[in-house]
Amino acid sequence: MLLSALKILIFFAIVLVLALGAMQLSETGGGLSMVYGGTEYTLGPVQLIIAALIVVLLGWALVRILGILLAFMRFLLGDETAINRYFARSRERKGYEALSEGMLAVASGEGKLAQDKAAKAAKFLDKPHVTDLLAAQAAEVAGDSRKAGEIYRRLLSDQRTRFVGIRGLMRQKLDEGDTTTALKLAEKAYALKPKHPELQDTLLQLQTREGDWKGARAVLKDKRQQGLLPKDVHIRRDAVLALKEASEVLAQGNSISAREAAISANRASPDLIPAAVLAARSYIAQNDARNASRVLQKTWSVRPHPSVAATYAEIAPDEKPAARLRRFEDLMRQNPDHEETKLLRAELLLAVEDFPGARRALGDLAEKHPTVRSLSILAAVERGEGSDDAVVRGILARALVASRGPQWVCDKCHNVMADWSPTCDSCGGFDTLTWREPETPAWSAPVPNGVEMLPLLVGSKPEGAGAAPVSVDVPSLDPAPHPAEPGQIGSDPAVAKVAAAPVEIPDVSPGMVPRESDYRRVSPGVGGAEPAMTVTDPDPEPEPAPAAPEVARKPVPAVGGDVLPVRPDVEPPEEDVLTNTGKKL
Repeated sequence: MLLSALKILIFFAIVLVLALGAMQLSETGGGLSMVYGGTEYTLGPVQLIIAALIVVLLGWALVRILGILLAFMRFLLGDETAINRYFARSRERKGYEALSEGMLAVASGEGKLAQDKAAKAAKFLDKPHVTDLLAAQAAEVAGDSRKAGEIYRRLLSDQRTRFVGIRGLMRQKLDEGDTTTALKLAEKAYALKPKHPELQDTLLQLQTREGDWKGARAVLKDKRQQGLLPKDVHIRRDAVLALKEASEVLAQGNSISAREAAISANRASPDLIPAAVLAARSYIAQNDARNASRVLQKTWSVRPHPSVAATYAEIAPDEKPAARLRRFEDLMRQNPDHEETKLLRAELLLAVEDFPGARRALGDLAEKHPTVRSLSILAAVERGEGSDDAVVRGILARALVASRGPQWVCDKCHNVMADWSPTCDSCGGFDTLTWREPETPAWSAPVPNGVEMLPLLVGSKPEGAGAAPVSVDVPSLDPAPHPAEPGQIGSDPAVAKVAAAPVEIPDVSPGMVPRESDYRRVSPGVGGAEPAMTVTDPDPEPEPAPAAPEVARKPVPAVGGDVLPVRPDVEPPEEDVLTNTGKKL
């Protein structure tokens, strides 16, 4: 401000002096007289002004010439001059042109061209933090990961590019599958920029993959505090992480901490089925049946699940079927119209041999939504009511190709998993598993918890297993042994060999849904092993044990059209097994 005012004052002073001089010359009427070499020169007012301008121009020209001479001398001595600045501007222009062309080459996927442009930019520009970044990206596009790694390591030495270098090395380790090193690099990068959304997601994914549940919960909390995650989503995901952390703590033997974490996870997300199961079992371990029932009933009201019913049965493992049916009324009352409730009620009624009640409880599920479980229950009802064997066999044959019902399916990649997990083992998605019916064919899906097996198949538990088994023999679906007629599959020695194959027998309590881990393989007639039994049939009269149990026979239709007894959990035989029958499935 003061400098501007001073300039204005000087300008007006010069104008004032010139005006006063012009007025003085006009009043005197004379001019300027100069004597040079004995000769007098007289200049008028106009001539004097012209002469002054010429002198000023000559002085300016002389100063410029002297400046050029001095600049040339400094140029020769190596100092920066206008000539240097000219060449510097030219190099900078070429460098930025190469930089922009290299960025376009990287975007278009031309790795070799991008590398050439990056080298040219590094030659003309003295900005390694920019040119090295372009060179690293160009090397990645060209597929030269070794060179890209070297450049990223150079970027670590500069604080301005340290985060970029760590992030680049982390991505390389992820591409190589080295998740352990990638996790360490992600943690270092997160310490530099804790508000980076992409880095938060990557770090969370790596922590869940490596089992760092405590660190994942801390990152999730930071995302919530920064407003990057809705409150309900944060509560749900934090409950998932707390549940997994509790499971690992329980595996290490710290049951108290695991119990507290499981109960906390269940309170945060009541619809999280594994959390409810773990919390209920922690209450059962404390002989607190009241709180265990309360937790399971609350979860059943939100989302019924076979694991919830199985855990509810663990509260009183030694009770009789009738007592169990009465106790389960409190659970089924929470969500009476759900399909899982209807199936559970039908199974419990079958356990007490109330076949008409089981049919009423099942309703039309076997027709509207036929699954292995619903059709198996219907077959047991028909068998218990004394229906013809052909009817039972027909229902079981339908169960062979029916859907296995709801399973743990990933919403991201549609992968089917046998057990719940916080991450999908196929795509690595976090909290993407949903209990629903998959879109994959029934025979291509893995076995999920054994709930697709015939729910009425039970066997004697090993000694010390807890519940006292209720063993009821299953009469063969064939009325009596009889010689095989010509053309029937029973006369085929290949099929007789199949019938003598090892049998899978579940070791569960009566009326319980067997899991995959509950089945043991035994050979018929060896070690006192018996075929699978149901709780729906009355005690038969003692009969001599058959040489080969019919339960172990695979569902093979005979040439004459008869269907032999089947197990819904056994897949149809291959075509080569039926080569002797003359008919394919």
